[in-house]
Amino acid sequence: MKPSNPGVLVGLVVVFGLVTWGVLRQAYAVLPTVPWTAIPTTLLLALGEAYTGWLTRARILRRPDTKPVEPLAVARLAALAKATAYAGAVFAGVFAGFVLRVVDMLDLPKPRQDALVAGGSFVSCVILVCAALFLEYCCRVPDKPEEEE
Repeated sequence: MKPSNPGVLVGLVVVFGLVTWGVLRQAYAVLPTVPWTAIPTTLLLALGEAYTGWLTRARILRRPDTKPVEPLAVARLAALAKATAYAGAVFAGVFAGFVLRVVDMLDLPKPRQDALVAGGSFVSCVILVCAALFLEYCCRVPDKPEEEE
């Protein structure tokens, strides 16, 4: 499995942001406000992935007081990290599209609230993508030191 390509992730954010903006130009008036619950949810997921990456890296490097890690578990964590990075990029694009749609209506209460919540959700999704990329990095097998080769 190859590492996630940051260019593809940025491309997903841009594409889904533009698609969401285009859809919201027609349908924003009939939608309810953006729920704030995405912010703490994605931040908790990011915290969990970052902590898992930190623990996994310590076990892969065989640091003192750690048990060796199962290779299949590392492969599963790498797959989880890759999937989370792509899903986080998609949702970041959706929330960016919301912000782009309401940025010119900030003098009204509902669009102002949507802009704040969608902006916070965008930031939390970016943090989730960064945590997923960190977990993916932590799942890599380290290079052998020159003495062992």
